Amino acid sequence: MKVVVTSTGPDLDAQMDPRFGRSQYLLIVDTDSLELEPIENPNVAAAAGAGIQTSQMIASKGAQAVLTGNCGPNAYRTLAAAGVQVYVGLSGTVREAIEALKRGELTPIEGPSVPGHSGAGGGGMGMGAGRGMGRGMGRGMSTGPGSGGSTPGPTQPLGSDRELQELKQTAQDLTQHLEQIKQRIEEIEGG
Repeated sequence: MKVVVTSTGPDLDAQMDPRFGRSQYLLIVDTDSLELEPIENPNVAAAAGAGIQTSQMIASKGAQAVLTGNCGPNAYRTLAAAGVQVYVGLSGTVREAIEALKRGELTPIEGPSVPGHSGAGGGGMGMGAGRGMGRGMGRGMSTGPGSGGSTPGPTQPLGSDRELQELKQTAQDLTQHLEQIKQRIEEIEGG
């Protein structure tokens, strides 16, 4: 099985990174052979949408599961739509997490493990320089516990009104991200 593990380093003995979208490394691991492809996460400094962008990258790599500490609603929905199972609450080394998965000790989640938030916190609108695309428009908002790197609360299912709000926000974020990509393509082609 091909899994992605969020990590602080590029090898199996590195500690897991509890963050998903902004983890330092994404290690793509074949659980049978332990063959490894480390990827330095290009979304670490993204102004907004790090979870969605990281989820899309993982899905494009053909991963069947993600092992991480936490996963927000936008990232979770993107992964779930791609058929990627998500396992959260993990710590220790990458190797230990993979072994726990292989022993059948882990259960995939059925919803996000932390509440949604956008940007890196701090409030207000602003352009942010980042890795990857080079630009990003961030709302810079935080919505309370679990955002900005604090310790998450327990996983709670989203109510239908809240889910609708989150889906609309995800659609808006994706539309904005698509416009940024189109603008960047035009800049590159025109340059």
